[in-house]
Amino acid sequence: SNIIGTEIVRPVVDETTALGAAYAAGLAVGYWDTVDELRDNWQVDRRFPVDEDADIEVNYDRWKDAVERSEDWAQDTGGD
Repeated sequence: SNIIGTEIVRPVVDETTALGAAYAAGLAVGYWDTVDELRDNWQVDRRFPVDEDADIEVNYDRWKDAVERSEDWAQDTGGD
């Protein structure tokens, strides 16, 4: 949330692609009459607010350093 400057909201159901397909199918066959009924089913699991005091550049640089250090951890066991 800090990097993009907006609050992130994580829903209870994390399979949002499957949920969206189910909602679309349910609307198509009349299981739900309106999109408002679907909104009543959606629930928040956790919110990640923007931390105005966070040092984004320092944290991002530390993350990039960690990624660089981990690049050679995986070993090829292909047997060639």
